[in-house]
Amino acid sequence: MDKNEIITEIQRLKKEEDAVLLVHNYQIGDIQRIADFLGDSLDLSRKAAEVKASTIVFCGVDFMAETAKILSPEKRVLLPRREATCPMAAMAVPEALKKMKAQHPKAKVVTYVNSSAEVKAESDVCCTSANAVKIVSQMDSDEIIFTPDKNLGAYVQRFTDKTIYLWDGYCYVHNQFEAEEIIEARKAHPDALLMVHPECSPPVIDLADEVLSTSGMVRVAAETKAKTILVGTEAGMIERLQYENPDKRFLSAGTVKTCSGMKAIGLEDVYIALRDGIIETKLPESIMAPARLALERMLSYA
Repeated sequence: MDKNEIITEIQRLKKEEDAVLLVHNYQIGDIQRIADFLGDSLDLSRKAAEVKASTIVFCGVDFMAETAKILSPEKRVLLPRREATCPMAAMAVPEALKKMKAQHPKAKVVTYVNSSAEVKAESDVCCTSANAVKIVSQMDSDEIIFTPDKNLGAYVQRFTDKTIYLWDGYCYVHNQFEAEEIIEARKAHPDALLMVHPECSPPVIDLADEVLSTSGMVRVAAETKAKTILVGTEAGMIERLQYENPDKRFLSAGTVKTCSGMKAIGLEDVYIALRDGIIETKLPESIMAPARLALERMLSYA
């Protein structure tokens, strides 16, 4: 089948299977275009809890499909490719988190949604890049264990006097942005707006005009008067911004950065997932129940 035939089959199977496509901003453009809901982790977490469809096809990475299953345990959640994984999520494991909690017994655990279900289950509350500052500020503790992204945690630390114990994890994609290439990009485009994701390293964040989640980037891209925007995040986001704002120019703030996990899913994978009911995300209730509590707290704070 060619691309148009695959898309037609996906639309047909969605109706047959009572399915919706939740698509993250970092997916390839072809999949972004067929999304029922396109957004960042917080947007999609909310949609996973709200949608009435009996099947969710999650075009993102593994922890996102887990999050959808946790929030909607009665639904069938499909992740089209096993290779759609998040290395940062794998950097935090529950056994090590338990040890860290024992070392800091007064601390509350705030866990970025880019984490496994098992780590969420050991946490007091989850957060996204869009609401991390707000959630940490509202926690009833002066000590916070922040896992697994040290860069996001360091960014949150700028806005609070609380003691934050940082997990030594990071997003390998955002960590590739370096201050030197950001400076060179600004020299090449002196009138450009520079917006970067809070998963970037502190030296990169120090250079930015705006530090934003991907949902924040969508908003600012539409509102800004700047005609050229340098973007410090994964390439899929730049593709979305350019598509939605054709009168402006969006460039990577340095060499183009891509996430292999996010780019693992193609249109044919979505078709096969719907056709064959694969790959279904399943989790034990003993993990889902405490993880759900952490996620529901996030949604109430947000």
